[in-house]
Amino acid sequence: EVQLVESGGGLVQAGGSLRLSCAASGFSFDDYAIGWFRQAPGKEREGVSCISSSDGSTYYADSVKGRFTISRDNAKNTVYLQMNSLKPEDTAVYYCAAVSSAVGGTWSWDKFYDFWGQGTQVSVSS
Repeated sequence: EVQLVESGGGLVQAGGSLRLSCAASGFSFDDYAIGWFRQAPGKEREGVSCISSSDGSTYYADSVKGRFTISRDNAKNTVYLQMNSLKPEDTAVYYCAAVSSAVGGTWSWDKFYDFWGQGTQVSVSS
């Protein structure tokens, strides 16, 4: 059974940090790129970051560049999203997703992804 399980969300003050984890099972993790998306109330889901399966290339939305860092540990089948200097506008449900195709310009297109987790809430207070 394919599973993606997010963890690490919570409530933090503006300027604080959180590290999200995405634990994968049931598929060949090494062969999949992993993306992070978020959806705030009343807004469309948006791509936050992605890390490729092949060379570890990383991609970021302009809104999080310089504040968020994505990484992966293939030995643990886990991808991390380190979020620093959090802002109230980062408040959302964060999802991880997996795709077996090569990523590039399509990394932020949610329909491109094969599997999704259930999400974890991140709330940033001002």
